[in-house]
Amino acid sequence: MRFGYDEVCLRHDPGPRHPETPDRLLAIRQALEASHGARFITADPVDHATVTSVHDPSYVDLIEETCANGGGQLDQDTVVSEDSWRAARTSVGLAIDAARAAGHDVDRGATPFALGRPPGHHAVADRGMGFCIFNNVAVAAQNVIDEGLADVVAIVDWDVHHGNGTEAIFYDRSDVPFASIHEAGLYPGTGPVEETGGDAGSGATLNIPLQPGATTAAYIQALDRAIEPWLDAHDPDLILVSAGFDAHEYDPISRMAVTTEGFGQMTDRLLTMADEMCAGLAFVLEGGYGLDTLSDGVTKVHEVCHGYEPAPEPDTIREPDEAVIDEARSIHGLGS
Repeated sequence: MRFGYDEVCLRHDPGPRHPETPDRLLAIRQALEASHGARFITADPVDHATVTSVHDPSYVDLIEETCANGGGQLDQDTVVSEDSWRAARTSVGLAIDAARAAGHDVDRGATPFALGRPPGHHAVADRGMGFCIFNNVAVAAQNVIDEGLADVVAIVDWDVHHGNGTEAIFYDRSDVPFASIHEAGLYPGTGPVEETGGDAGSGATLNIPLQPGATTAAYIQALDRAIEPWLDAHDPDLILVSAGFDAHEYDPISRMAVTTEGFGQMTDRLLTMADEMCAGLAFVLEGGYGLDTLSDGVTKVHEVCHGYEPAPEPDTIREPDEAVIDEARSIHGLGS
């Protein structure tokens, strides 16, 4: 795979004992260096105008000024340090590079994956939250549309937390359809199945809030039975995956039960979907807070892109998870 990585992103320092630590990237890099075919590229930090394609200029100014003054607290979970201004803009740059590098004719082994931090999917237009400063995947989607590289960019978010920022930014638009599989009731408490988009974006938001303890089988059924036909209806030119690994069964801050092989299965499904829809595919790192489970998950994505076939797992799911998938299908007219 083609991994975007820049050591500038290690300099974002949210403080001791914060779960979004620079060690996350270091663990991923160490694991990938032992893998065949991992290539690393860097990216320049984007400029102010690029960030304001989805964020309010006054908010971007606030981040720049706060960092210049030594940093500060955005909310109880979200901190910026002196170096966060450059790190956050570099994380955006890595996401844009991944989106630009994706294409339906790209070999699977060259699939791009942006390994930036801080993560982004909680950041709304005028506020950072949930460890996120700028919404990396949202800026990347907007950039390829503005550059004429794609007409429709779909975002599929498998992070355990709902990508509230990404949803809010594109909620009234049809050119960036957004789908999220997440743990119901977990931070930030958003993403009910009934939210489907507004105005021109009606039907372009798909939420699948699964109950705590959902297994790989529930995620696979959500992809196969809801997200695949929904994506097909929106006919994307590019699919961006907000790839958090905190739904892992051993992640320290969630209660889901996706296995490492499960992330491989999800990757395989999305690769097949992108191929069948003649769409590009790229991954953008979000959460994942166990160093071993995070690095194992990213490595599994890499292995699948290089031809590894993930082992099958039990395909039975619990009734509440099946029910919410059925409800999402019904709401979006995807069948009973």
